[in-house]
Amino acid sequence: MIIDDNDKGLGFLLAETARLHRKLLDRRLQPFGLTKAQWAVLAVLGQQDGRTQSEIAEELEIEKPTAGRLLDHLEQGCWIERQPTPSDRRVWRVHVLPAALPRIAEVATVVRGTRDTMVQGLTEEQQHLLDHQLAIVKSNIAAALGAEESGRGRDP
Repeated sequence: MIIDDNDKGLGFLLAETARLHRKLLDRRLQPFGLTKAQWAVLAVLGQQDGRTQSEIAEELEIEKPTAGRLLDHLEQGCWIERQPTPSDRRVWRVHVLPAALPRIAEVATVVRGTRDTMVQGLTEEQQHLLDHQLAIVKSNIAAALGAEESGRGRDP
């Protein structure tokens, strides 16, 4: 065995935790006809309604076609609508439908409950520390990716 089960490392633990979180949240969102990814779009729109598909893709760090597919599903489920921008007919703004707001509130309760399940047994202080530490890890990885991407275009 290349990697001992007791020493798989932080990367494995982070990936496995994220996978299980996505699986649990997808299962809990299934009765609403949503996935974790679709919920992420609704959460972004909850922060600022009327964003474009490009803005949503950038915020979620996903490709524009992926964002488009998520929006298609949300539109079919009567969660959102796309409206043309008067100043540029090529750009569509995405808006949460007023009728979807009560359902979104229900989903938010499920998401908060899932978050509570995730941190069960941790004190509030431990939760804040974990958030802070994971933010540092994420920042380190993003910086490393940025450095590697900027170094790719240069001659050795």
